[in-house]
Amino acid sequence: LPARFPNLLVNGSGGIAVGMATNIPPHNLGEVIDGCFAYMDDPGITSEQLHEIIPGPDFPTGGVICGRSGIRRGYHTGRSTVVIRARAKIEEHKNRYRIVVSEVPYQQFRDRVIERIAALVNDDRIKGISGIRDESNLEDPVRLVIDLKRDADPDGVLNQLYQFSPLQDTFS
Repeated sequence: LPARFPNLLVNGSGGIAVGMATNIPPHNLGEVIDGCFAYMDDPGITSEQLHEIIPGPDFPTGGVICGRSGIRRGYHTGRSTVVIRARAKIEEHKNRYRIVVSEVPYQQFRDRVIERIAALVNDDRIKGISGIRDESNLEDPVRLVIDLKRDADPDGVLNQLYQFSPLQDTFS
């Protein structure tokens, strides 16, 4: 393409046409450029060899990609689904547990995540949460703190959050 770098891969793209939709996830600029140089050096490079240079998407909001098979299948066939989870850790604070979320899945917003979790707690779909607050600031751009009740199982609550809330999402 007549461009200095493959803008479509680096920035990602999404669109809907008649009967089909496409989503291209964003990728790391340095890895994509290295992949371009590898392709120019050897036009017969296999997708496996390119996969070693460009291991997967680089989502700007962070998150954790669950498994590699979705990425590999997407690179080979052009169609796949990747599961992205928020980066969360369980902390003990004043004889109680809390879940601290430091990264959210791609294209999810902190406010929407908080609203959805609050709705799930109010509807009794998730039990064991006593409060949720946004402690994000300039040092920590994403910091959601979910306080748990004394008798709550933190791993169980975290799994329920992944299952029912936008803390786990799929990218097709």
